[in-house]
Amino acid sequence: MKVLDYSEIEGSSGTYVGWLALLGVFLALGGGAALTMEHYGHAITGMNNQIVWGLPHVFAVFLIVAASGALNVASIASVFGKSFYKPLAPLSGLLALALLMGGLAVLVLDLGRPDRLIVAMTYYNFKSIFAWNILLYTGFMALVYVYLWMMMERRFNVHTKKAGIAAFSWRLILTTGTGSIFGFLVARSAYDTAVMAPMFIIMSLAFGTAIYLITVVAAYRWTGRELGFSVIARLRGLLSTFVAAVFLIVTIYHLTNLYITQHHNVERFILLEGGIYTALFWIGQIGIGGVIPLWLCWAKRWQTSTQAAVVASLFVVVGGLAQMYVIIIGGQALPLDMFPGFAVSSSFYDGQIAQYTPSVYELFLGVGGVALAGLVVSVGVKILRFLPVSLADSVIDPHVKNPTGKK
Repeated sequence: MKVLDYSEIEGSSGTYVGWLALLGVFLALGGGAALTMEHYGHAITGMNNQIVWGLPHVFAVFLIVAASGALNVASIASVFGKSFYKPLAPLSGLLALALLMGGLAVLVLDLGRPDRLIVAMTYYNFKSIFAWNILLYTGFMALVYVYLWMMMERRFNVHTKKAGIAAFSWRLILTTGTGSIFGFLVARSAYDTAVMAPMFIIMSLAFGTAIYLITVVAAYRWTGRELGFSVIARLRGLLSTFVAAVFLIVTIYHLTNLYITQHHNVERFILLEGGIYTALFWIGQIGIGGVIPLWLCWAKRWQTSTQAAVVASLFVVVGGLAQMYVIIIGGQALPLDMFPGFAVSSSFYDGQIAQYTPSVYELFLGVGGVALAGLVVSVGVKILRFLPVSLADSVIDPHVKNPTGKK
């Protein structure tokens, strides 16, 4: 592989300015929604005493999980020594930081009292996984900053592998911690399983790779830079592998619950009788987020299509949001089994399926977090050299076979 030149994008075209303006609009909508919710309280949202984590948490957890997976490309290059991915590594680190910023912004602004984050940052209850996550998120950002510094400063390139191993280890711990938030909640039968931690790790790889593929294609198409077939082929292969792995771990999760008698009610609810949650599981998570992307990645007719790879990635993102909705909100909608073997009813909705309809404020806040992540990446590639000037096959992998089978 040749020595590559990196450069900032020009960033003066009408398309780029229009893109920033669009992100700014969504960011303003998100900020306005947060201020409105802060002023009037969560009573104006669809959240209630039964559903305390709503649509903003779906976006926040999705972005945080995807941030860990977005760093996967850089990890493959430095930790596992795959030189092909080295030119793709800086953008991988930037995207990981941007997604984490967007997710944490949504998470903090959805607290109702964002100022109370100061309490969480100064008083730690180490029996709480939430306290651990404060350290995990900030530590991840610090390590990725150092990792990028080692990659982009030639004097420190010799330390890239060490920084990469540290960041790789930390992101696995981070995603395990995020999954454990749900796995440790034994009162919720939809959450109460150790499988949650590895499932979140696998999901992060699928979501992060999908977002990375979309980002790299958009960056090179919109700036008129060359993007070779080999890059898309490698990323598509990674994506299909991780999506298949998500299928496997989700199957294990449901088989585990079916084996445990006390969890049969949650399986009946999610798989058969859950209404919107059952539809999102089968149509959104399994169909849109799994079957269609695998078909687009594996079918011979789409093997040479960049558009098919991008569409597959978009479907993985949509399916991932559906999966988070089912896990987070569907898991809360099922009533608590407070007295196993007995029917429970009261004037406080005990024993009843919780009702939840997201408000437009929640949607705007979630989309605002996505816009923040997009803005960080868009400005980052404008002011710093995250992108190689060319990722053409002749530059990144001269020996790759092109779609026609020739050298």
